[in-house]
Order: sequence, then structure tokens, then C-alpha cells
Amino acid sequence: MSLLLSMEDCASDGDNYCSDRDSLDGIENEEPEFQCAPPKGSTTKVITKESLLAAQREDLRRVMEMLSLREHHARTLLIHYRWDVERLVAVLVEKGKACLFAEAGVTVVGHQDLDSSLPSIVMCDICMEGRPGGETTRVDCGHCFCNNCWTEHFMVKINEGQSRRIRCMAHKCNSICDEAVVRNLVSKKHPDMAEKFDRFLLESYIEDNKRVKWCPSAPHCGNAIRIEDDEFCEVECSCGLQFCFSCLSEAHSPCSCIMWQLWVKKCRDESETVNWITAHTQPCPKCHKPVEKNGGCNLVSCICGQAFCWLCGGATGRDHNWSSITGHSCGRFKVEGEKKSERAKRDHYRYIHYYNRYRAHTDSFKQESKLKETIQERVSITEERDSRLRDFSWVNNGLYRLFRSRRVLSYSYPFAFYMFGDELFKDEMTKEESEIKQHLFEDQQQQLEANVEKLSKILEEPFDQYSEDKVMEIRMQVINLSVITDTLCHKLYECIENDLLGSLQFGNHNIAPYKSKGIERASELTACWKSNNRDNYLPSDHEASAESDRPSGSGCSDESGCSSRKRARKDGVGSGLFDLNMPAEVIDRN
Repeated sequence: MSLLLSMEDCASDGDNYCSDRDSLDGIENEEPEFQCAPPKGSTTKVITKESLLAAQREDLRRVMEMLSLREHHARTLLIHYRWDVERLVAVLVEKGKACLFAEAGVTVVGHQDLDSSLPSIVMCDICMEGRPGGETTRVDCGHCFCNNCWTEHFMVKINEGQSRRIRCMAHKCNSICDEAVVRNLVSKKHPDMAEKFDRFLLESYIEDNKRVKWCPSAPHCGNAIRIEDDEFCEVECSCGLQFCFSCLSEAHSPCSCIMWQLWVKKCRDESETVNWITAHTQPCPKCHKPVEKNGGCNLVSCICGQAFCWLCGGATGRDHNWSSITGHSCGRFKVEGEKKSERAKRDHYRYIHYYNRYRAHTDSFKQESKLKETIQERVSITEERDSRLRDFSWVNNGLYRLFRSRRVLSYSYPFAFYMFGDELFKDEMTKEESEIKQHLFEDQQQQLEANVEKLSKILEEPFDQYSEDKVMEIRMQVINLSVITDTLCHKLYECIENDLLGSLQFGNHNIAPYKSKGIERASELTACWKSNNRDNYLPSDHEASAESDRPSGSGCSDESGCSSRKRARKDGVGSGLFDLNMPAEVIDRN
């Protein structure tokens, strides 16, 4: 039996509802206080397969300019520190450049050392054969082996999924091999593996970056989302999916990720059905089928013919009187059985209380999402009349505020179920403290609920049939209730963050902050480079050296769309080089 009803489930019929913002398409919104469009300078970015390289280049450029490194060295550092530039800088300041490089396996040597001529015959310490100097390769750390051994080493590491950090073959050498060397040798014998290596390097920006995650849409839209601030936030991809960035499930604030995952599991499995069976039935001691008592006598009979005691579940005969069963006594087990049954009943009724209210608001959310078309028709009818009312943005604002508040109310019930239950915070609060906090929370919740219902009722009024004075009265009521519900949502979140979750000592429960304008729609990252030359994206050893000698101002200017702090390079990769519609492991599996 499945009891889960998410926001997506509520909108699975013909009038599909994807987000608060989508439900308002086609209705003008002129008041900036409730505007749904993303604010300028959005800190959340959508990374498409075309802009993935540009996003990676931003961080690479910062490290290259800061430490005067070649690109593959900067990439090695960033992969080691999971593309966290701030952490990299902190290690640099705290431990110094030498320690920073050593921990990441970066060896920086002068090019005159690498370009020095090799002997005519070089002994390879791996295959123990002498090879001509032209058939060997020396890497940054100074170790030199034959190309065949290098190629086999690189192939093994790529197949093992270690292509992002391939170490030198020498014993106890932690130096990371130059990606240009890997690409050059592998592509000669296995071009497909070279492309796989390139893709892994490119997608490392998403797979190894805590600030970037794939959009969890199904089917996969091919986009990734990058955030700049707190990872406990809710975002909206350009495909329209709203989700929690931390756990990648549907947006569930004010529930914490742990609470929401427990709630989803509780609603999906049959645990509450089992609780009901435990509370209302007893297993037959003969056939073990659950038996429900339909009378007051504690001597019950199963359909298989077995008689047993309802209090203890033990098999008995059929002879009994008003006070006892012949030849049977439950003793003290009767008290323990009653306690177990009462506890199961209480837990079941408590769950049903919160689930019914959660479902009621999701059902209301579904019905109210259909108001969009009705309100559009009413606005059109009213505008056709010779009326002094021309601005109907208050309807849009009120409808949007209704959607936002309804979502908050819906998810507040799973939060309350776990916040004031025994499953998560039993040791964090005494019973008296829990009751006080529960009363505080429920007061805030009920105030919000009452005003949301008022707003819903007023928005359903057929204002196109009313006089202008009546419409003006409805307009003021909608505006006032919109402000009130927004304020109450803020207060509810403050109560949760400060008075409830903020006082916990051991719990790791964080929620996405409340935003009046709703979940932020991510803006697409602008690719400021224009080139389809693959060699520019993946420079050779010599080209990377020349690249590092360019002045720091060689990137695009501020007017081109890139910030002066993060300037992207103008060389890039063709849009057809990689298929990034799915993560690499999915592509390889297919």
C-alpha cells in the first residue's frame, strides 16, 4: 500500500503543475514586491553541455593566474580540493605553496629540464627493455618510461575510473601525470578511450564539485546547477523542475532533508498498515492469520476453528464463564499486551492526524492550481467592460502568494510529525519542553492556515460579476491577506530555525530559507569564449606553457558578460565533442 502524495503527484493529471511560477504564466505581474521573475545577478546558474567548459574555465583561470600555473596543474589542484577555490586558498595561506602542491601531487619543473635531450637508448624500469629515446616519455616529476608501458598504465586507470588523477608509475611517486601526455599516448592506439578520458576530465567539474550537481529530472534534461552560497537551498532548473540542492529530492522546506526522507519512506512502505493490524488484530495461534474482534468477549474464534484468548493470544478451549476462560489464566502478560496495543494505536492515530492534513493541503494545492485559467477568463471579461479598473496584478500576486503559502503549510505537517515525535529528538528535549515548543509552533501554523484559507476563498470569488466598488473591496482584501500570509510564513520559518531546530545540540537538521519571491530560478551561465578548436581546450604541453605566459587580461572584458573577478578564456571546445545529456557512467553503460 502506498500513501505518498507529493506535490508532483497532485499535479499529475491533465492540468500539470510544475512550479509556482509556471502556474502564473499569461497573467501580468507589475508589482515588484511579488514578482516571480528571477532577480538580476542570480547566484544560481544552469550549466548546459555548451557552457560546462566555460564554467570549468572560470575556476581554472583563477588558480592559473593566482599561482602562475599551467592548465593541467591547476586542474589537478582543483580536482584534489573538489573544485573548492576557497579551500585551496586557505591551504595555500596556512601551509604554503610547497605543501599545497605536494598534497595534490603537482610537480612544477622548468621546461628546459623536460625538453633536455634523452639518451639514444633508455632503459624502461617497467618492462626492463631498452628503448630508443623517441619511444619514451618523461613526465613532470622526471621519471621516464617507454610509451607502451605508459599507454597500458593509462588504459588501466581510465577503465578503473581513475582518469581524473592518474599517478606516475614510479614507486612511491605521487606526482599526477600531465593530461596532455595521457591524451597523446592513448589517442594513438585507442581514440575512443581518449575521448572518454576527455569527458571524465570535463565532467569532473560536476562530479567532484560540492557546489555543482546534476539536475535530478527524469528523463535527464542534461543540465547541472551551480550554487554560490549555502548548499541547503532550493533551486529551479531551466527545465522547470524545483528540487532541494542538498538531497536532490523535491523541494520540501520547511522539512529538513532527513525528515523528508523518513516521511517519504513512511508513506511508501506498509509500516502504518502493520501498525493498524498490530493495534486491532491478534494472530491466530494455529493458522497465524490476523483476527479482528467484533464483540466484547475476550474468547475469540478464528475461521479455522481455533479458539484463543484475545488478551494474550494463547490457544484455549471454548468453555468459559463471565469472568474467565476454563483452564486459562493470562496473569501479568495481560497488562503488557494492553500497553503494547495502546502504544500502537496511539502511534497510528498520530500518524494519520498529520498525514490527513498533509494530504488535505496537497489536494487543495492541486485544485487551486486550476484557478489560473479561471482567473484569466475573469480578468478578460472585466477588461472588456467600460471600467476604471485596469490593473489586475493584485490577482496575480494573491494567487502566487496562495501557492507559496500552501506549499509551506503542506510540508509543515511532516516537519511537526518528526519534530515533536520520539523518533528523532527524544533525547534532545524533555516532555515538558516538547509540549511548550509544540504549542508555540502550532499557534504559528494555525494562524497561517486560517489566513491561507481566507485568501483561497476570496480568490475564488467571481469578481467579473461584481460592481466596481465590490471589486475594489476584494482587491484590498487580497492585497492585505497576501502581505499577512507572507509575514506569517516568515515568522513560521523563524520559529523553526531559532526556537526549534536552533536549540538542538546533536541534530544535523538544516532547512532551506524562506524567500518571499519563491524558489530562485537558475539563470544560464554565459559562455564568453568562442572557438570550436579542440586543441585550444586541451592544450599540449608546449601550448599550455605558452598559455600561462599570457597576460591576465587576455580574458573577455566586463562588458562581454563575464565578471572581472572570474574571467573566462576565449578558447573552447566544439559543441559536438561530448554528449553530456547524461552523466558519464550512464553513457558508458548504454
